[in-house]
Amino acid sequence: MTISTGDKLPDATLVQMGSEGPAPVALAEKTKGRKVVIFAVPGAFTPTCHSAHVPSFMRTKAEFDGKGVDEIICVSVNDPFVMKAWGESTGAADAGITMLSDPESAFTKAIGMDFDAPPAGLIARSKRYAMLVEDGTVKILNLEDNPGQCETSAGEGLLAEM
Repeated sequence: MTISTGDKLPDATLVQMGSEGPAPVALAEKTKGRKVVIFAVPGAFTPTCHSAHVPSFMRTKAEFDGKGVDEIICVSVNDPFVMKAWGESTGAADAGITMLSDPESAFTKAIGMDFDAPPAGLIARSKRYAMLVEDGTVKILNLEDNPGQCETSAGEGLLAEM
């Protein structure tokens, strides 16, 4: 079942690269009592994700801050080492975007956002989406119909609905 507006996020543990190495991040703790944007991409360093999706949230971060968003989180089914390198290479980390890894696709599968694209080498990856979450509940969910598109799930697309 795919998550919908009004649903509570499931308990999930993602992974972030810290100064001591990979560290677990309880998504419930990140969202409890907070307004958080979570956007997901099919893969770090993939063309649309790298050139459009992440940059859209870097461009709009100040506008999200102005709307009371406490944190913007990028999730991908990649390992935390890749997510750290990707955050550094795009400038997302310096822009204040939190890069979290869903290495086993557990969160992605739990919310029904997983897909496979074997010809592209993408297995158990995340569909492209963006959501506004308030105190653990999905308030806005923008899901792309095609993983190669980045329109409604871009920073500007989510901002237009807030």
